[in-house]
Amino acid sequence: MTIAPHLDARLDGLPDYPFARLAKLLGAPARPDSIVMSIGEPQHKAPSLVAEVLAANAGLWGKYPPANGPDDLRRAVADWAGRRYGLPAGLVDPDKAILPVAGTREALYLIAQTVCGDRGGQRPLVLLPNPFYQVYAGAAVMAGAEPVFVPGATGPASQPDFSTLPAEILDRTALAYVCSPANPQGSVADAGLLERQVQTARRHGFVLAVDECYSEIWDKAPPPGALAACAASGEGLANILVFNSLSKRSSVPGLRSGVVIGDERVIHAFARLRSYGGAATPLPIAAVAAALWRDEAHVTESNNLYRAKLDAAERILGGRLGFTRPAGGFFLWLDVGDGEVAAVKLWREGNIRVLPGTYLAAEDSEEGNPGSRFIRVALVHDLATTEAALTRLGEILGG
Repeated sequence: MTIAPHLDARLDGLPDYPFARLAKLLGAPARPDSIVMSIGEPQHKAPSLVAEVLAANAGLWGKYPPANGPDDLRRAVADWAGRRYGLPAGLVDPDKAILPVAGTREALYLIAQTVCGDRGGQRPLVLLPNPFYQVYAGAAVMAGAEPVFVPGATGPASQPDFSTLPAEILDRTALAYVCSPANPQGSVADAGLLERQVQTARRHGFVLAVDECYSEIWDKAPPPGALAACAASGEGLANILVFNSLSKRSSVPGLRSGVVIGDERVIHAFARLRSYGGAATPLPIAAVAAALWRDEAHVTESNNLYRAKLDAAERILGGRLGFTRPAGGFFLWLDVGDGEVAAVKLWREGNIRVLPGTYLAAEDSEEGNPGSRFIRVALVHDLATTEAALTRLGEILGG
């Protein structure tokens, strides 16, 4: 007799991942001629230095990489952060406050395993924006924590303000996620809000995980960052972790190279946990990553292309479908009345795949699902493809 293995019961608390739900909704995979705007996978040409640096460091494939990344990569990241946010010297110690990771998705997931301990005999809470990046919810559930979905302070497209939550919630909180620029809405947390989030985390003793993966894709002005808020506080990096990635900044999602910057004590504990999983960055990839963090020319070129696509979107959709030009990132968050109905219609009539907003949000007892009226459209293709797809989208959905 075969006795079936027992699986972790917490897996039953995971919702189906958005792209699995989309595949079920549409009933057919994308074809080679489909325009896939459902996934945030940058299709801009990778910088030429990627191939050059990989080739120059090919001899390093035969070496195990250090768990906390090579010194040169950590220093490149520290230098970039200092330039980008005008940080005072010494705020970010490259040896203690920086941890290279295999893309930020795994790091955003695993950080919950590091910090979601018992909160005074009570189940810990994890605060999430709503709408949200689905990895946050999965991280909370599998860490044995209870997710708390916090709506935007001024509406479904805005950022949440955790400082307004009751003390009994904040005192049970072990971890809170912030995403700025936000996925999916593109909203940006201003400096004042970031400073309040930082002070709230410190006052109540939880970790603030700030997902800034879209920080280098912006329209009118570079988004403020949590590291600058830490500098303004004069209290170092206590309780704060900032997550960033080369996937969006440098259009290299296949490189799987990201970084966590922040509280040295938490970074040390996180590195200890990750050393067991073996998710270290291979040395040739680390060399490429260091070169990319040191180069801004390719970032400017890519950002100009995203801006051109936003111009096209405004020209084609402006005044319709609730179009709002996002302050950051490359997603459009369009009000179509019913996101699932619109997604099916676009697929059947236009061969375009978009993601219903309801798959990126959780039900609210009072307001329902804040994403149900929306679709998320990723502007990741070349300009001509994007213009053609948006024109077709506008014709099909009207508005």
